[in-house]
Amino acid sequence: MNINNIRNQFPILDTEVHGHRLVYLDNAATTQKPLAVIEALSDYYSHLNANIHRGAHHLAAEATGRYEEVRRQVQQFIGARHHHEVVFTRGTTESINLVASSFAKRYFTGDDEVIVSGMEHHSNIVPWQLAGAVLRPILFSDEGVLDMDAYERLFSDRTRIVAVNHVSNTLGTVNPVERIVEIAHAHGVPVLVDGAQAVSHMMVDVQAMGCDFYCFSGHKMYAPMGVGVMYGREEMLSELPPYQGGGEMISEVTFERTTYNELPFKFEAGTPSVGDVIGLGRAIAFMQEVGVDVIAAHEADLLTYATERLSTLPGLRIYGTAPMKTSVLSFLIGQAHPYDVGTLLDQLGVAVRTGHHCTQPVMDRYGIPGTVRASFAVYNNREEVDALVAAMERIMPMLQ
Repeated sequence: MNINNIRNQFPILDTEVHGHRLVYLDNAATTQKPLAVIEALSDYYSHLNANIHRGAHHLAAEATGRYEEVRRQVQQFIGARHHHEVVFTRGTTESINLVASSFAKRYFTGDDEVIVSGMEHHSNIVPWQLAGAVLRPILFSDEGVLDMDAYERLFSDRTRIVAVNHVSNTLGTVNPVERIVEIAHAHGVPVLVDGAQAVSHMMVDVQAMGCDFYCFSGHKMYAPMGVGVMYGREEMLSELPPYQGGGEMISEVTFERTTYNELPFKFEAGTPSVGDVIGLGRAIAFMQEVGVDVIAAHEADLLTYATERLSTLPGLRIYGTAPMKTSVLSFLIGQAHPYDVGTLLDQLGVAVRTGHHCTQPVMDRYGIPGTVRASFAVYNNREEVDALVAAMERIMPMLQ
């Protein structure tokens, strides 16, 4: 991989912040967009903008074709059996809310438990609470590794579903989702996997994984904001009621009753963000052109290098040291508040994330208010890691 060729495709990397060249290390929050994605959006709105599926005119037909082409592209990208198992949403959060709401309507009886990991994003906690479930968290070690023996002991006759992240957005842990699914299925329990932090960093094959649902966002994988995917096995989706009502999700409507459309349209009420879906398709093409395995190897090198460099700083503590992890470094230095560290780094042009990262239970587990989080993408390089370390060395006297 020629890193300079990659970086040249991301115009925002030439931005200056407070007189310094931007060092963007907030990729777990959102990735920057390559020119190909930006141009795909511009081309759609300049030459193809139309509502889809119902129009008889040329633009509507062309837009519909492009939209459905991306659905098949996503099917191939994640290894789904059928293209109608791919439902477009606004992002991971909406995808999980969709499953939680529809699943609860179909399967919850009022005495329901959902097994989650102790390192879940709030988006994979709150929807299940809203659905009325009691959450049973899987404990994890100081290193950030799930206790799989404890996991097996959590199952009961009230367990309705397991909902776990593929990769922790705070600790970077790559969870053993195949084993998690295997154990759950042995108990007759389906599994939802939050893949928001995984799809941009590694190959994903939902059939090999065996999960029943897999959710992810476009904006964390070089695509526009406002688009995401909820994959569901056909057998599961066929059983679930719709999440929202409106146009497109219906077959026939009268004032007495409504019948619903076939998959996947049953779950896609209203006008979708067609341009963003097309942008998602171009982002997937970008990742495949670079090579997902190449991206993974590059980011693994950056993570190892950054861990080694930051570990030399006196008083710095890294949270999340699992042997299987990717692209995320969460840390604190001395007694400094993470917000203070992030603010000072920003003055030197280094963009990181600070706070609890929508994982307050993780922070409670460690007894800390939050962390500073540096996270990597394909366009980052070792020079930017050096810039982070140099900036940390520069601000450390201010943090005493």
